[in-house]
Formats: sequence, C-alpha cells, structure tokens
Amino acid sequence: MRFRPCIDIHNGKVKQIVGGSLRDQGDQARENYVSEKDAGWYARFYERDGLKGGHIILLNPETSPCYEATRAQAFLALRETPGRFQAGGGIKPDNAQEFLDAGASHVIVTSYVFQGGRVRWENLEKMKAAVGKERLVLDLSCRKKENAYYIVTDRWQNFTDVILTPRVLEELSGFCDEFLVHGVDAEGKTAGPELELVRMLGEWQGCPVTYAGGIGSLQDLGQVGRLGENRVDITIGSALDLFGGSMKYREVLDFCEKFTENSLNNGESVV
Repeated sequence: MRFRPCIDIHNGKVKQIVGGSLRDQGDQARENYVSEKDAGWYARFYERDGLKGGHIILLNPETSPCYEATRAQAFLALRETPGRFQAGGGIKPDNAQEFLDAGASHVIVTSYVFQGGRVRWENLEKMKAAVGKERLVLDLSCRKKENAYYIVTDRWQNFTDVILTPRVLEELSGFCDEFLVHGVDAEGKTAGPELELVRMLGEWQGCPVTYAGGIGSLQDLGQVGRLGENRVDITIGSALDLFGGSMKYREVLDFCEKFTENSLNNGESVV
C-alpha cells in the first residue's frame, strides 16, 4: 500500500473540494481548502520525499474561462518534477502528448472513454494508440446507486450505465497501465472510505489500483490496507495537514511504509 500524492487544481488554484459538489456551470464547488501555494510548490515538496505515481487533476473543463489558468498550474508542476506525476482532466488523443511532453509519466482518462453512458471501445483504442498502454491510466471513479458502484464521468457529474465489477476491471486492464478510483460520494468528507468498494478492488488481482475518497484517520488507512489486501494504493487530500486536515503527512507516510513491510513479512497489519 503506497501513498500516492495528489494535486487537484480548480479555477487556477490548488484546492481540496467535496467531490460530489463540483459543477461546470459557474465553475462551482464546495471548497474544503484553497492553497496560497502554487502547484509547483506541492510537486517539489512531494519530490523531496521521493514520491512518485501521484496525480495532478484539472477540475475545470476546456470550455471554462478558468481552464487556461488551471492548465498553467498543472504544467508548472509537471515541468518541475518530470516523470513523477500522472495528469488528468479533459485528456483526449489530440492533447495527451502535450501533457506527456510537459513531464507527465501517464495521462488519466475518463470522459473521453465513457461517453453516452457506456464504454466507447473505439475511443479507448484511440487513446491506447495515441500514448501506449504503458502510459495510460483509466479513472474509474464511481458513485453508489441501487447497491452498485456506477462509473461516473464529466468531473463526476454524470452516471454511466457501467457498474464497476472485477469483470469490467479485467476487460479494461488490457488497455491501460493502472486504474484510479475515487469513491466520489466519500470524496472530500473525511468521514470514512467506501469499504465495500475497497474490498472489491483488493480482491481483484490485476494492474495497480489507487483508491481515493473519505480517508480521515489512521484507522481508516488500516481498514483500506487490510480490505485492499495491501494491493490498493491510497491518496489523501482534505484530511492531510498539508490541506488543513488533521492527519499528519509524515505519520501517513510512516504508516504506509510500516503496513507494507509488516504485510510482506508476516501478513499482519500494524493496527
């Protein structure tokens, strides 16, 4: 279980928001934290600890008047720490290379692949052809409806008809290097992760998966580690002291390291 850092950018600022509150109209979101530091500062901070594989997410659509400011912040972070971060938000075949050239290790894609409520396999093929399987991450962020987790798109605002299951993970894994999964209804609330979702991700034994959403304590972290069977990496936003939360960044890093070491040695967790 590795800690994957995140830098979420909205309206040209590094922010932590309540995920389900994001609206394109008026570029609205319920904010938990708005940083006075730019995205480059966070990228350099994480780099000093040797962290890799985190994600930079642009939360404004290309049609937004704030998009260019958000994109500039993303590119600042990518250029200062080349090869360390994945980048997502409005990625398509015709702009993906710009993010890779700026320093992204991978591009993260959701809405281009899931359109009209379903998987557009032809678009998935185009993304794979454009950047290669080894540089593509699929964001399978989801929300619970009728006792199932449905993949959502367009900055988590629209439901698809695709239920996230081990079979779907297996089918999609042939096109990408990793998955990023936000438990959207828990995102930004620090009230606990979507444990049922984490369990399903841990039971699936495929490519790397990172889970985000609701982790607010070391106890939560331990639950994700156990239910995810030490296969599911984690990212934490609003709960971290870096973003005004109560979880100490250094303690999170230490916890993940010790949990993984202990699990590899004897199969027991540290909590």
